[in-house]
Amino acid sequence: MIHIKGFTDAGNWYKGNLHSHTTNTDGLFTPEQAVKEFKKHGYSFLCLSDHNIYTDYRDMHWEEDFLLLPGVEASALLFDEKDRCIKVHHMNGILGTTTMQRAAGQQYHHMEKVDQINYYGTWDGARAASDLARELHDRGCFVTYNHPIWSRVEPEEFIPVQDYEILEIFNYNTVNESETGFDTTYWDLMLRHGRHILADASDDNHNGGAFDDAFGGYIVVKAKTLTHDAIVEAILTGNYYSSSGPEIFDWGIKDGAAYITCGASERISFITDGYVGAGATFIAKSENELLTKASYPLTGDETYIRVECRDHHGRKAWTNPIYL
Repeated sequence: MIHIKGFTDAGNWYKGNLHSHTTNTDGLFTPEQAVKEFKKHGYSFLCLSDHNIYTDYRDMHWEEDFLLLPGVEASALLFDEKDRCIKVHHMNGILGTTTMQRAAGQQYHHMEKVDQINYYGTWDGARAASDLARELHDRGCFVTYNHPIWSRVEPEEFIPVQDYEILEIFNYNTVNESETGFDTTYWDLMLRHGRHILADASDDNHNGGAFDDAFGGYIVVKAKTLTHDAIVEAILTGNYYSSSGPEIFDWGIKDGAAYITCGASERISFITDGYVGAGATFIAKSENELLTKASYPLTGDETYIRVECRDHHGRKAWTNPIYL
């Protein structure tokens, strides 16, 4: 029988946020404050992805045992005749592995401006997204596509684009701002059409105070060490889970069934493609009998499967897909 593990056996767990903002643009934390606050909340790494400004603070030793990932949130915007922004592509370019950096040759430097691309009236949305992502790849970055519901983009304007590795499926800021931060529907559309793509949960924190937007969306990576290459390699191989609260300890496929072990959950859902109604949700009988494991027999028709766990507060955790 096939046995596929969702996480490697070896490695340590490291909690991190791939999407955050500072006083370099429209955030209220200074970079140093951001590092101190995230470490205080149990994080091990952070990407300071300020708008259209690439930052690299790796030489700043504000905290021990804490990793900063260089990055930028780059933008392409469509404006209407009243000069209102009606669609936006926001993508994080996060510095890749040493091998990726060498292959790219030219890299961004600390505090380099990454020009915002503006369109007026109409655009080829998919071409605009592809061009933006390729620019980030050409500088040695891997790319996340951020908050598509909030961005008002249509599926055809970003789903066919092959030039990013990760889709942001949970954005804590936009959930609390306008309930536009859940994007798993788009993720499943992509997976059903054969697109192999990872997902992440993030904060997108600005710390403006009108609503909470920090420490609510993150990934937990299993890596050999807390070093740049080890963390990025683990991310790009999908050796992590995303969460807004629950923990996932193990998951995979064994003896013809998908299985998971997790923190106490009110629901555990196995989500797949195939016939109408495929997949299953397991629901706890009461708050006193919450679920910590579940399994789902595979039919053989699946091309991918992923799992979501939801705790009794409504917070979720998401595995990356296993492809079959």
